[in-house]
Amino acid sequence: MTGNRKDTIGDRRAFIAANTRPLPVPHAPEISLYLADEVTPLWLKTEEELGEMGLPPPFWAFAWAGGQALARYILDHPEHVAGRRVLDFASGSGLVAIAAMKAGAAQALAADIDEFAVEAIRLNADLNGVAIEPSGENVLGRHDCPADIVLAGDIFYDREISAEVLTWLKGWRERGATILVGDPGRTYLPRDELSLLATYQVPVSRDLEDLEIKKTSVWTLKG
Repeated sequence: MTGNRKDTIGDRRAFIAANTRPLPVPHAPEISLYLADEVTPLWLKTEEELGEMGLPPPFWAFAWAGGQALARYILDHPEHVAGRRVLDFASGSGLVAIAAMKAGAAQALAADIDEFAVEAIRLNADLNGVAIEPSGENVLGRHDCPADIVLAGDIFYDREISAEVLTWLKGWRERGATILVGDPGRTYLPRDELSLLATYQVPVSRDLEDLEIKKTSVWTLKG
C-alpha cells in the first residue's frame, strides 16, 4: 500500500459491498448485480476514500443499456453461446458474461482494465452462482484469448476508440469468431458494418442516459 491509497482486493471488495446493493437487472431480471443508485456521488466517494483523483467513472456499478440488451438477447437465444468460449469485452459489472454462462457457455473471460470492475465481476459472478474468469488486462488489439464469440456492449461512444475497436473485432471475425454488439444508438456505432438482430426498449437510470427507456439494439458484425 502506498500513502493513503487503498488498493488491495479486500479494500475494493469492501468498498463495492458498502456502496452498492444487489438488485435485479431491469431488462434481465434473472440476473442480479451489485448496483449503485447514482453515478457522481459514488465516483466522488471512490476518489475520496481511496485518496486518488482522476479515477475512471464507476461503470462497473450500473447496468448500461447495451449490456442489458445483449444479456436479454443471449438469455433468449442461448444457441449463440451454448458450449462456446466467450470473451466479454469492457465487461464492467460482468452482466453479459454472467448471461452467457447462464445460457450454457463453456467458459467466459470478462475483460476490463478497471480494477474495481474486475472485483465487481467476481462479486457478481458469485451472486449469480456462475464461474467467470475476470481479467484486468487490456485485450484490445490482441487475438490470443480463448474465444469463439466476442460480446461487446456500450463501446462505440468515442470516435478514436470506436475505430480501434472495430478493427479489433474484424480481426476476431477473420479468425472465425462470432461478434455480438449491444448499443443504444451511440454516435459512433458503425451501422454499415453491422447486421441488426433485435431491438429492445431498455429501462435505464436518468443518471446515466437522457431517457428512462432507451431503444437499444443487438447487432452482429457482417461476415
